[in-house]
Amino acid sequence: MARAPESLEGAHFDAVVIGAGMAGLAAGIRLALAQKNVIILERHNVSGGLNSFYSIDGRKYDVGLHALTNFVCAGVKGTPLGKLLRQLRIDRDALDLCEQRGSRIVFPGCALPFSNDFAVLETAVAETFPRQIDGFKKLVGVIRDLNAFDLDGAYVSARSIVREHISDPLLEDMLFCPVMYYGSAEQEDMDFGQFAIMFRSLFFEGFARPLEGVRVIIRALQDKYRSLGGLRKMKCGVRKIEVRNGIAKRLELDNGECLTTDKVISTIGSVETLRLFSDQAEDVAESAVGKLSFVETISVFAEQPQSLGWEDTIIFFNTRERFRYAAPEPGVAVDPCSGVICLPNNYCYGEGRQLQEGILRVTALARYDVWRGLDADEYARQKSHWYGVLADTAAQILAAPSAQPTPLASDMFTPTTVHRYTGHLAGAIYGSHEKWKSGQTPVENVYLAGTDQGFLGIIGAMLSGISIANKYILQ
Repeated sequence: MARAPESLEGAHFDAVVIGAGMAGLAAGIRLALAQKNVIILERHNVSGGLNSFYSIDGRKYDVGLHALTNFVCAGVKGTPLGKLLRQLRIDRDALDLCEQRGSRIVFPGCALPFSNDFAVLETAVAETFPRQIDGFKKLVGVIRDLNAFDLDGAYVSARSIVREHISDPLLEDMLFCPVMYYGSAEQEDMDFGQFAIMFRSLFFEGFARPLEGVRVIIRALQDKYRSLGGLRKMKCGVRKIEVRNGIAKRLELDNGECLTTDKVISTIGSVETLRLFSDQAEDVAESAVGKLSFVETISVFAEQPQSLGWEDTIIFFNTRERFRYAAPEPGVAVDPCSGVICLPNNYCYGEGRQLQEGILRVTALARYDVWRGLDADEYARQKSHWYGVLADTAAQILAAPSAQPTPLASDMFTPTTVHRYTGHLAGAIYGSHEKWKSGQTPVENVYLAGTDQGFLGIIGAMLSGISIANKYILQ
């Protein structure tokens, strides 16, 4: 991509994209393809947003990416992945997508296996919940027929729709657990359109991952944007958007410089964007800030997971009688009773290709206000404590060997880490529970893309950036 000028003072652009995450990069590519004079502004020093990577002692750790959802084999038409590649004009091989081996949903006394072949899940439901299979098939038909990408669709409770077809609370919870962990900003329920999007992306389509992780996807997006002459400025956040008569007139940057633009696409979140508006900053309700954040532990082993009997790619787990998807109780830092176990080694990378070390990632719900209030020493102590708790939880779910392997290295990120590196208020992984499907904001020439526009997952985020660019700037 072309080098941004050292100073942006007084510069003018056809469009400014705020945030170099998946949605921002995709929006930038669409605009650059149309030969718009566009710049992406990113407050941090790496692209990717919620799906990025970092290095410690020479090891690269993914953030966010357990799996790229919406995977389909080459040649399958009419899917989100195919649309994405066409819209961005990126070759499929550039993403190096390798399918999962197989995953499970694990609850007390019950497990449902699934893979990138939907028949595996359907057969498991029929065998485990024989009285529910007819209702399950009817629900699947409703999901297949729904236009879940309708930008003007009204909110409908997913719980209410699912309960019209599924009467067993255990099956209901088992279906909601993976869908919620991979995309819901709402506690205990979600919009049925979003439920349908995630159900399709997890179960109708499936999981894949590049051997080298999320940086392969980021590199493919950056290379495309660069080849089109798009500008990107890192360590360059937006401090304020000056609004006059309902129109964004000028952007003030963190360093005090100001620039002008015809249109703005913001991917940093709805509340975060509204608080940039000079005439509305104090009117944005605290209640709209997202309530759900996560911790994630990462452990590195000398052993390959399969040599330890750990065969799954992803495990969505719950240890309670009923699944609870909500922030931990006040004063509680982490809820270890449900979450996601990810084993990045367990993808079909092909002959002679494998991660050099074993990796185990465990994700669980966490409470931002607890972590934010800790001093440095207590923060370190709490990280050590909860790392141990989640390691023990994973060992029980995985049926680990009696002698647990000793990690070669480990790390853990918390809600304050999420806030620091993404800017999401309260470390809200999936942003606000109030989604803006249309992408329109109260300011006429500023639009939302990404998490708070409502499309979910990595593919969904990129499609969000594409859709908003197409609808509001390129039409």
